[in-house]
Amino acid sequence: MRVHLIDGTYELFRQHFGQVARHSDAGLYAGTVGVIASTLQLVSDGATHLGVASDHVIESFRNDMWPGYKTSAGMAPELLTQIPVMEEALVSAGFTTWAMVEHEADDALGAAAAVAGDDPRVTQVMIITPDKDLGQCVRGTRIVQYDRRKGEIIDEDAVTLKFGVGPASIADYLALVGDSADGYPGIAGWGAKSAATVLAKFGAITEIPTSSRDWGLPALRGAEKLAVTLRDNLELALLFRRIATIETDVPVGRVDDWHWNGPTDGFAAFAARLDAPHLAERAKRLAERRATQRPAPAE
Repeated sequence: MRVHLIDGTYELFRQHFGQVARHSDAGLYAGTVGVIASTLQLVSDGATHLGVASDHVIESFRNDMWPGYKTSAGMAPELLTQIPVMEEALVSAGFTTWAMVEHEADDALGAAAAVAGDDPRVTQVMIITPDKDLGQCVRGTRIVQYDRRKGEIIDEDAVTLKFGVGPASIADYLALVGDSADGYPGIAGWGAKSAATVLAKFGAITEIPTSSRDWGLPALRGAEKLAVTLRDNLELALLFRRIATIETDVPVGRVDDWHWNGPTDGFAAFAARLDAPHLAERAKRLAERRATQRPAPAE
């Protein structure tokens, strides 16, 4: 079986701004309607086991670690008000939904990817998000990312090609270069090229020698300055690595828990509240089609 793990927060943003761009009269819950429709499309395309993670609260434990970490400040209110509505709609539609409070949606996705990756019945895990943080969870072609907007599969080779380091070094890479979307700056002077060059050789921040004379990278410009800066800011670099590291011990259940068995009895009423009764009709048809495709029980 193939498992589909969806970044609900990203999908809500994508669907909301996409609907607003296409329709000047997009409704209040257009983003939520788009998320449900796109998730049902995955089912229509053959998905059987799905989980959707969302940031029920934008702030997380990482905000206690770094004061500049991303918050809900400045977020469009129409998006903030839709997050709980989207989560309720997904549950009503019968989808496993992880609404994160202390942790982030990324953590739930990483935890679920680890659970599914350890299940011998699973042939592939697709983490549906382009978020570079999730690159650290990719494993060969078994656990991959899928960018629905671009239609791109991001496997381990693609992660290495893009960043210059493999999944195991992504958290270290982000710690050095920073992540403006998440609100931490990285280490001064360290850019994408220098971080990739050094980490490609040493793998982790803690394995980088304190003196550039021991790096064996004569072509790297400004190496000693980089070494000094890292040495003087090692504690900060390790903090950023901790922030960038996906937590995989979040409780997400088992793969069998994520099987889509159709919408709940209340989904028709919920879809009507969203002014999208067609969603209930579509979910019902998909569930009926699935029922007819199930093999008959052995006698």
